[in-house]
Amino acid sequence: MTKQTEQVEALEIRLHGVDVAVIAHYAGGKNILTFNPDYRTMPQAQRPVFTLRQIRDRNYLNRPQVRTNRIPPVLSNLLPEGALRELTAQALQCHIDNEFSMLAYLGANLPGAIVATPINAGNMPDWALQQRLSTEPQQINTQHVDTKFSLAGVQMKFSSVLIDGRYHIDQSIPEDFWIVKTPSTVHKSVPANEFTCMRLAEAAGVETPDTRLIGLDELAGLPNIRLPDEPFAYAIQRFDRASNCRVHTEDFAQVFGLYPADKYQKVNYEQLGKTLYQESADGLADIQQMARRLLVNILLGNGDAHLKNWTVMYADQRSMRLAPSYDVVFTAPYIKNDRLALNMVGTKQWNEITFEHFERWSEIVGVPWPAVRAHLLDTIEKAHSEWPQMLAELPMLDEHKVALKAHWHRLSAEFRVGYIPQ
Repeated sequence: MTKQTEQVEALEIRLHGVDVAVIAHYAGGKNILTFNPDYRTMPQAQRPVFTLRQIRDRNYLNRPQVRTNRIPPVLSNLLPEGALRELTAQALQCHIDNEFSMLAYLGANLPGAIVATPINAGNMPDWALQQRLSTEPQQINTQHVDTKFSLAGVQMKFSSVLIDGRYHIDQSIPEDFWIVKTPSTVHKSVPANEFTCMRLAEAAGVETPDTRLIGLDELAGLPNIRLPDEPFAYAIQRFDRASNCRVHTEDFAQVFGLYPADKYQKVNYEQLGKTLYQESADGLADIQQMARRLLVNILLGNGDAHLKNWTVMYADQRSMRLAPSYDVVFTAPYIKNDRLALNMVGTKQWNEITFEHFERWSEIVGVPWPAVRAHLLDTIEKAHSEWPQMLAELPMLDEHKVALKAHWHRLSAEFRVGYIPQ
């Protein structure tokens, strides 16, 4: 009787040149992530951190992660969402849920520093196949994609390189890396909205990368996609790329082991803050910055600060810090009755939140309230003194500016721009 065998393909997962794991894809649809024994036994002082979960759970690296059709969340969150996922699936001619094929396709240019590389069939390590009884390794023929389709998110956004004043989507040389978001075909003037909100957030003390509003004629290599009749795109400098190297990052969906579909639920801002405060290399500074961002999100009516829009980075490969802010948008013009993305002390309603909510949030997180309160007062003072004049000069649509001022008026009295609490 012929012994039944199962076909398997595999990708090697590397981080800063270190072989971290292998993800094996079986013909039946199983995807199994197994960590390399050499990585698991590497001295902690030398081992680059793959995910915060391995620090919070000392047994994390010892357990293979098995999923059907999907790949584990720590890798799934690196893949595109929405329209960009559809564009990627179209390029691959595969189903939009075929995450292993997408990871193979995008593996050379994922967010952060993780690289996924196809393994030659004859080089499949035995330790990566121990979860299945009889296997027949197969060679992956999928080519790595270029930089066009590389970023998670629901908007059409592309990695680009700034060369001689033009943003080249068709280049991948290690130069000045930017993310470019094209105008939305659904919502009006999103680039100007996001550029305005990011500038206001920066003025209120939020740490942000460099941002620009650029003409579509400044883009080179843009794929043939449908665009509205709007002149501008939005560009933000990538904080996961540095000169000749990549910076490892992970969003909080990865940190909590959740799929992108759960980015608006299952975790609240208290849980997010407590994890950040406990695990950051400078927990107090990062939680103060988080509090400032929470307040700015309330002031700007940003209902999109979900788990995937809070990111940590490992600049030294081992210790974690809060990454700069991104994706700050006044969402109310696009989403009726919008609210906070996650629960904050039991509410998501902008106009219900007061200093008492922030004080309770601080207590749950475990940080002294005076250390947070001072940063909230500073945020309000900066918004009060700088935002009205800035808003008049920034390129947000006039109708959106009117709506934002109306949003300020509906907030609790202590958070209305134009009122400084004592």
